[in-house]
Amino acid sequence: MDAKRVGSSAPSSSAPSTKEVQSGTDLLALRAQLARAEKAARRAPTPVPVRPAQMNAKPVKPQREVELAGVATDDFSLARAHAKLREAVYEGQYHVCAHAIGHARAEGFLEHDIMQVLLAGRVRAVYPEDRRWLVCGYFEACGVALPLHVVVQHPYGTIGPDDAVLDIVTAFVPKHPHHIISRARLAVMLRYDDEQIRSRTAQVGNRAGHRSKGKWKRSA
Repeated sequence: MDAKRVGSSAPSSSAPSTKEVQSGTDLLALRAQLARAEKAARRAPTPVPVRPAQMNAKPVKPQREVELAGVATDDFSLARAHAKLREAVYEGQYHVCAHAIGHARAEGFLEHDIMQVLLAGRVRAVYPEDRRWLVCGYFEACGVALPLHVVVQHPYGTIGPDDAVLDIVTAFVPKHPHHIISRARLAVMLRYDDEQIRSRTAQVGNRAGHRSKGKWKRSA
């Protein structure tokens, strides 16, 4: 009697139940679904960031379009000009013209300030017909950073032979920093400056527009 009871006993509890098998299958399916979702998210293209409204390009005025005729400002021309410019400066193939020296004496910057602008500044405009570049940057005077524009004229072809050097035509402190100068304005500047730029030291005196005896007045 006891042997029958032992033989007909219930199955051992070590075998997994139906509920456990079903829950394990659901977990594997969930993991596979999450893996597919992650792959799809990685393959999806990154959305383009929205450009702020204040950074959108503003329409150019008709008069400004006429002034910029014959001036190249595309990225390819600027990058190519900057590469040639740095190569010539590093090789020492440049010449500072008298016009740039006159502006330097009158406006208080030195030759190494011009070199700093050529190396660290940006080529903002290319004048293909005149073979000139407009380079914009800054120089430091008495702890203050001031804008400095440099106009460079390059020879035809590639820069390499000893006789092919860059001419630093002029350098000046602009009234409007990083403003692209038109060809006509640049030509007038170089033609009528006459390479005779005079500097004047302010004398001790009263305010502008008021007569004085040439000395400072004591405050009350």
